[in-house]
Amino acid sequence: MSDITIPGGKIRSFVERIENLDTEIGELSEQKKEVFSEAKGEGFDVKILKEIIKLRKQDQDERDERESLLDLYMRAMETAPADGKTAKAA
Repeated sequence: MSDITIPGGKIRSFVERIENLDTEIGELSEQKKEVFSEAKGEGFDVKILKEIIKLRKQDQDERDERESLLDLYMRAMETAPADGKTAKAA
């Protein structure tokens, strides 16, 4: 073994900080579940709330692009043959 000194106290500090953060994340996740449960109890659709949260994280350009693609795909589906066959390319 070489003469490398490993700073055990520093390692312990990092590990303990990470463990504490993991505990806090678990507690926050539980609180988040409780809020969703409360919203559901009030009659709100949790899937829609999650979608709103996802959209709010995007900037306006991302939302506009997503909505445009969604509209484009929906229109393409509506104009496609009902039997599921695609038209041959010219």
